Amino acid sequence: MTINTEDLINSILASFDRISYIKSEDIPNIDLYMDQVTTFMDKKLKNTTRYPQEDKILTKTMINNYAKNDLLPPPLKKKYTKEHLLLLIFIYYYKGILSINDIQTLLKPITDKYFGTDEAFDLEHIYDEVFGLEDEQLESLKADVIEKFKVSQTTFGDAPEEDKEFLQTFSFICVLGFDVYVKKLLIEKLIDDLKNRKSKE
Repeated sequence: MTINTEDLINSILASFDRISYIKSEDIPNIDLYMDQVTTFMDKKLKNTTRYPQEDKILTKTMINNYAKNDLLPPPLKKKYTKEHLLLLIFIYYYKGILSINDIQTLLKPITDKYFGTDEAFDLEHIYDEVFGLEDEQLESLKADVIEKFKVSQTTFGDAPEEDKEFLQTFSFICVLGFDVYVKKLLIEKLIDDLKNRKSKE
């Protein structure tokens, strides 16, 4: 490995280690006004954005649109509960890869059944269960990315020396892109299946 390759691998691994999610116990147990919601989300998720100084995590317009599109139950007396924030976090992660309709198909059954319930098995329980898989998944993702990187470094062996580094980086991006493409297709198929089953009920 060259120094550049080692630096890139270390940078990738470091960025994985910085990935974190909002733990349910970090979300206030008191109801929040919209400004407090956007401030909380911004503080907790800013470091996940590509351009932290410019990117908006959540705006009033976004929240209003989610409510209009039936992604988010209306606030109670202009205040948002902890469960509202849990749903907003799900929406935040999904909106980069799924359409609003797909997110609605995915979240509406959960919201209808588990939002606002006083049962032990509630929305917070679902959130904790799903996001609790993070650490285990990150380790396998690290290994997968490193393997893809190593494969990309074996490509373009016959390329002109001055172009090789760029072409191998291009190869790495293509392999990662194909992985994302296939997983997105799979997610969409699963959501379509959920839609079809719902329509037959």
